[in-house]
Amino acid sequence: PPRQQGHPRGRTPSPGVEEYLEAMKEDLAEWFNTLYDLDIQVDTFLESLETGCHLCRHANNVNRTALDFQERHPEAAARMRVPQNEVVFQAKNVVPGSFIARDNVSNFIQWCRQDLGIQDVLMFETNDLVLKKNEKNFVLCLLEVARRGSKFGMLAPMLIQMEEEIEEEMRDQMAEGALGDPGPAAPEPPQRRGAAHRALHGCPSEGLPLCGDPH
Repeated sequence: PPRQQGHPRGRTPSPGVEEYLEAMKEDLAEWFNTLYDLDIQVDTFLESLETGCHLCRHANNVNRTALDFQERHPEAAARMRVPQNEVVFQAKNVVPGSFIARDNVSNFIQWCRQDLGIQDVLMFETNDLVLKKNEKNFVLCLLEVARRGSKFGMLAPMLIQMEEEIEEEMRDQMAEGALGDPGPAAPEPPQRRGAAHRALHGCPSEGLPLCGDPH
């Protein structure tokens, strides 16, 4: 069969970016539904979250879990970025697209940037969700939020669980291969982009765990 347009030469477009995006939305929807007893469907994933209520609620849940982790494991928490600032939001009678909805989403974005320190390449803007302009970055941001929460012991989406297992195996292999090399191994970066980011941006999953940084 002819190669699909837009995929890098020599790479098999299976699953394609659209299919992978759908798989991530399905995983995130199931994750949200499990955490908060919701009924978010893949076909209306963005519509279910566009008021920002569920996002801000989750942010505050991450805060509570992180602070609890900090109390129980102070030494480990000292090496981590622990979010603390409560996200203030309006939860009742929020109309999609309204000023209040935009304010909720904006507050969640501010929390992602300031408390979690999520890099711009993984961030979305208010209009990306409210006007459904950039579904890809919204999904990538939620996956990164889920990845951070999992470090404090929160339930993670299945893709994140699989990714962490694969990266642990990769670190073990790299550690074995580094034996005898001069100089210490480079420390793990404070934020790594996972398999989801690589798949959506056409970066190989083998080798280095990071895509080329545009900066």
